Amino acid sequence: MTSSLSLLTLFRLPPSNDCSPSNPNINHRRTVVFPSKKWRCSISPGQPPPPPPKQRQRQSKNSESGEKGIDPVGFLSKSGITHKGFALYLRERYKSYKDLKDEILKRHIDFRDMASGFELLGMHRNLQHRVDFMEWAPGARYCAIVGDFNDWSPTENSAREGHFGHDDYGYWFVILEDKVRDEEQPDELYFQQYNYTDDYDKGDTGVTAEEIFQKANDEYWEPGEDRFIKSRFEIIAKLYEEIFGPNGPQTEEELEEIPDAETRYKKWKEEHKDDPPSNLPCYDVIDSGKEYDIFNVIDDPVSKAKFRAKKPPIAYWIETRKGRKAWEKKYAPAIPHGSKYRVYLNTPNGPLERIPAWATYVNPEVEGNQGYAIHWEPPPEDAYKWKHKKPKVSKSLRIYEAHIGISGSDPKIASFNEFIEKVLPYVKEAGYNAIQLIGIPEHKDYFTVGYRVTNMFAVSSRYGTPEDFKRLVDEAHGLGLLVFMDIVHSYSAADEMVGLSLFDGSNDCYFHTGKRGQHKFWGTRMFKYEDLDVLHYLLSNLNWWVVEYHVDGFNFHSLASMMYTHNGFASFTGDMEEFYNQYVDRDAILYLILANEILHTLHPKIITIAEDATLYPGLCEPTSQGGLGFDYFVNPRASEMWLSFLENVQDSNWSMSKIVNTLVEISKSPDKMLLYAENHNQSISGGRSFAEILYGQSSVMNESLLRGCSLHKMIRLITYTIGGRAYLNFMGNEFGHPKRVEFPMSSNDFSFSLANRNWDLLAKEGVHQDLLSFDKDMMNLENSERIVSRWLPNIHHINDTNMVISYLRGPFLFIFNFHPTNSYEKYNVGVEEAGEYQVILNTDEKKYSGQGSIGPDEYVRKTISRRVDGMRNCLEVPLPSRSAQDEVGTLQVYYLQQWKESRGPVISTVATTLFLILMSCLYSIMRIQKRSIETGAVNPTDQVLLANHILDASLMGFCLFLGLMIDRLHYYVKRFDDAENVKPFVINKKLLETDSD
Repeated sequence: MTSSLSLLTLFRLPPSNDCSPSNPNINHRRTVVFPSKKWRCSISPGQPPPPPPKQRQRQSKNSESGEKGIDPVGFLSKSGITHKGFALYLRERYKSYKDLKDEILKRHIDFRDMASGFELLGMHRNLQHRVDFMEWAPGARYCAIVGDFNDWSPTENSAREGHFGHDDYGYWFVILEDKVRDEEQPDELYFQQYNYTDDYDKGDTGVTAEEIFQKANDEYWEPGEDRFIKSRFEIIAKLYEEIFGPNGPQTEEELEEIPDAETRYKKWKEEHKDDPPSNLPCYDVIDSGKEYDIFNVIDDPVSKAKFRAKKPPIAYWIETRKGRKAWEKKYAPAIPHGSKYRVYLNTPNGPLERIPAWATYVNPEVEGNQGYAIHWEPPPEDAYKWKHKKPKVSKSLRIYEAHIGISGSDPKIASFNEFIEKVLPYVKEAGYNAIQLIGIPEHKDYFTVGYRVTNMFAVSSRYGTPEDFKRLVDEAHGLGLLVFMDIVHSYSAADEMVGLSLFDGSNDCYFHTGKRGQHKFWGTRMFKYEDLDVLHYLLSNLNWWVVEYHVDGFNFHSLASMMYTHNGFASFTGDMEEFYNQYVDRDAILYLILANEILHTLHPKIITIAEDATLYPGLCEPTSQGGLGFDYFVNPRASEMWLSFLENVQDSNWSMSKIVNTLVEISKSPDKMLLYAENHNQSISGGRSFAEILYGQSSVMNESLLRGCSLHKMIRLITYTIGGRAYLNFMGNEFGHPKRVEFPMSSNDFSFSLANRNWDLLAKEGVHQDLLSFDKDMMNLENSERIVSRWLPNIHHINDTNMVISYLRGPFLFIFNFHPTNSYEKYNVGVEEAGEYQVILNTDEKKYSGQGSIGPDEYVRKTISRRVDGMRNCLEVPLPSRSAQDEVGTLQVYYLQQWKESRGPVISTVATTLFLILMSCLYSIMRIQKRSIETGAVNPTDQVLLANHILDASLMGFCLFLGLMIDRLHYYVKRFDDAENVKPFVINKKLLETDSD
């Protein structure tokens, strides 16, 4: 992905590929980077002359490199958009984006610092036997930490007065000092440090800090170098005696003018010319007399190399650190692990107790009482240790969407550990390569599915501890599964006791005031994206989940809610003005661009998915070309279309043209599209799953169940194979889960009867087991044949009358017959390559709960040399009603078809090889006959010579033949892997306008 962030500002950030666990006690090294365009040097008298012309031109070129490759409207021509008003809007938006980044760099060292607020804010263990707490509450007048560790006292642990306790931006700083245990003495060294993690088993060695410093003076400094350390006031005393001593000047007139540095240095050198040699470096100071050049230092190479090789005595300072064992012996923690706490704020509206915004573990509600944060600082021996590396990101995504709480079979909230043991192996066996988890951040109300987030940095305590979630991610990585999260930055819960609403007593801390701060229909709060502190919070939240929990990507939920002031609840006609009019929130779009640039710079392998019902232009285009920078975008119209067909349209009236138009979305980026037949919205958001609509809970095979199974398979197969390179399925829908999901709430007496998944259905032979078998084989099309990742579809046959759709994906042909009653014995479909074709997937097979209308003897077919659908050849295919086939042969068949095209070169090479062998043999035989005639006898040497000639000729011919075979095989593999040779998403638009016979 192209990122313009590193072009506009030098972005010195080492990629975080391994995502090592974050340690709040470690000071991360940061590089101070200044934007080059902010600084300009002018030359005044007495300053050095300007650089030579060539050097000046090179510097000018480097200063312009910040704009190199940046085109704010670059993606418009690629997308075929010629709207001048939208192009003007993109240019203005880019200017605003540059101004935003300039404002950020005025307050932060770099963009890593902007997205790493979790290193400072919240609760952190400090090396100097204390805990530091920082919180942003600009509307507060007083800040303190209250909890069970201090009997909820608002005065014991409070922020200091003045700038030692808070700054001008509203950030409060509270220090919780560890308490010295009885019969223990405080550390002699005020800045004594303890290593709580690496050397946790290290005790007090008994060596004092003074002894270590003395050891440093004895070992580190060479003779003569420690002269001024041992006698610090020697120079001052001599200077004082020289000026104010009895032999010094008595009057102002006697005080001579102090000579320049060169004169004093020459005088000193003359006085000490007879001194014995010293280990001190030899320096000569020469003043050239120029104002801008105070002095030049000329030293000998030996002294210079010796000086540069000398490392600072940091090792001695680290040696003063003690381990966790020594800390536990001397100190009692100010706030023990597992302590309950809240932040106490005194505001103009009175005192408030809030759960800290940066808390990492929260219990949002306890039997109707106010929730609290939990200080999570497990000892090193109990902290989770990562075992597996992140899996490689595949070119195609097969995402299994899941909710932890409803993943069990029992009527209760499932846990992280239960998900690890039962669901993760199942997902791997089913053929998916990624999981997408919803409802992971803490949320007070369980029935909201996790979309009304109250604490963005905390893992939901309903499912387990932060260490349990780390284990889940690590085990998923060990199985080769990527882990994505549903992230909700488009709005926040309106809860005032647990969430961020009225956090510091003011209405505009994190959110807009008035109507703009309220979602028009959901009652949630809308973030104030133009505020730098809000951006600091949201960007740090994204980086937190990647650094702390090693997640591999995010699905940005409901972008329309944040990108438009009407929250996306407006009728869209497709006019481009709807994407840049007064209802578009430019600040929200700038945040999304900044989030993508920072995430892809800090973590190059991260995956970001945009869930936008309006399909905003440029969602997956590079930010350097005017796009928003996402890797994939969700096409929600596909599931809406299928749901509308199933509930409102008779089977015989389904439009094939509408199916193709909706699934393909010709005007968008097809290779970046994520499709799903149904996700959690159909099962959770008050609706019914497709299986419940099609056949309910029936398990006896009848006409209704046969129809439901057939459509269930066909809908998934065409959605998976006709779209882009990403597919999503919600947990349980792959085997036709017969029940919807309904979370416990007041309307159902808080029942858990529908808040689970009936996994026991898979233990019985029947339709659910057959549907799962089909889903596995469908996923295996990518695992074994790489159908989705290699090619994009070429749709060449759409017939609304016969209700047939056919398209090619590389050498693979897919045919769908959606007609409820009509079957076709010999349906003509065009193909490009001639030869034999073999069926590798058929939805009508009996093992998939089909009718088995096509026998195994009909699985291999030969093409007919006749142009159909614009193709050079055609196949006569038997098409049962409501069935689909993958009519393309295996890879070996495809290689065979390609091999026939080049049989001429192969035959000629073989003939040439045989001719060379024959000529060599004839030549040897003629030589032997001639010699035998001359000598009258056959020489054995000639027989050996004949055998050698034949062997050499055969070897030469074999090498020529093998070389040709390797060359041709390389050509076919390259052609087979090159997706560019296949026209992506080629659709004959005439097929969408009129029916083809």
